[in-house]
Amino acid sequence: MAVTLEQAQRVGYTCLKALLRFAFMVANNLVAIPSYVLYLIVLQPLRILDSKSFWYIEGVLFKWLLAMVASWGWWAGYTVVEWGDDVKAVSEDEAMVLVNHQATGDVCTLMMCLQDKGTVVRQMMWLMDHIFKYTNFGIVSLIHGDFFIRQGRAHRDQQLVLLKDHLEKYYRSRNRKWIVLFPEGGFLRKRRETSQAFAKKNNLPFLKHVTLPRLGATQVILKTLVAPQENGIPSGGDAVRKGSKSKGLQWVIDTTIAYPKAEPIDIQTWILGYRQPTVTHVHYRIFPVKDVPAEPEALTNWLYQRFIEKEDLLTHFYETGAFPSPQGQTKAISREMTLSNLWLVAIQSFAFLSGGMWYCLFQYLYHCLF
Repeated sequence: MAVTLEQAQRVGYTCLKALLRFAFMVANNLVAIPSYVLYLIVLQPLRILDSKSFWYIEGVLFKWLLAMVASWGWWAGYTVVEWGDDVKAVSEDEAMVLVNHQATGDVCTLMMCLQDKGTVVRQMMWLMDHIFKYTNFGIVSLIHGDFFIRQGRAHRDQQLVLLKDHLEKYYRSRNRKWIVLFPEGGFLRKRRETSQAFAKKNNLPFLKHVTLPRLGATQVILKTLVAPQENGIPSGGDAVRKGSKSKGLQWVIDTTIAYPKAEPIDIQTWILGYRQPTVTHVHYRIFPVKDVPAEPEALTNWLYQRFIEKEDLLTHFYETGAFPSPQGQTKAISREMTLSNLWLVAIQSFAFLSGGMWYCLFQYLYHCLF
């Protein structure tokens, strides 16, 4: 079939836009990430004298970096509509966030929709696959104190021990509040077949839109971060005792991400912007941690039930274009998440000005020394 002039122009425009966006993203990374690192190197004396203030500043810079990533999608028309419980109400409390995982764009979506949730972004910790350590953002996550987990049965036990040690060492000392993890342990398309086979073998529900979650990291987080007097955990909460002012983990936020037509956005699309503007839908449900069982078998069943509910939520969404109304209500209420373009421009400007400042400083030092 012959290509019309209008179609050729549209393709050409899309390619040009993608090229320009990619160039901007590269430039953005080249100035923003080194600036983040250099600011924190300069501030090392403050880390020794006043650790709390140092990690406050680091958290602000971290939030701005995530806002830059959010801006790439926001300016491409990849917006978010939120459903369910209002998580702003618990933004100052400690919470574990359980998220379904479909594609690399899930992380970008969370970076966007959590920007307007108070101090959450600057005080959050991420659990992510170890491969992300070797990406351009890896150095930032390492400094911030995120945990990179290695997948696979051969590494599982060791990784859980390392996770416990990591939480005890960094979670409260850096005043973290929310911890985000993807309990499925991988992307939906990669784990679905294995998960369905496991479900069939163990007489569990057949799931299409999510996979059965894994228990390990969730259990370690609860044992380590929940206050000993809660949840029937007499020997847990090591990190809580080390941070005497902390109330411990108080909430579990079950988060479900849904894409129209079940077509997830990946990081390449987020960067290049070649897909038409898309609204991603995010559903929240908040559970008090005291209602979450501690015993492994009961916790496994509780966690499975959350993902069975996710399956029902996503089935309803793909059939109707909306999430179902909460029990006892006649209509589900959605909230359009917004970002300030002026704020995003200000952050981007700060990044490029910082990059220019560091470049001039190093040029000056070079000429002074040589």
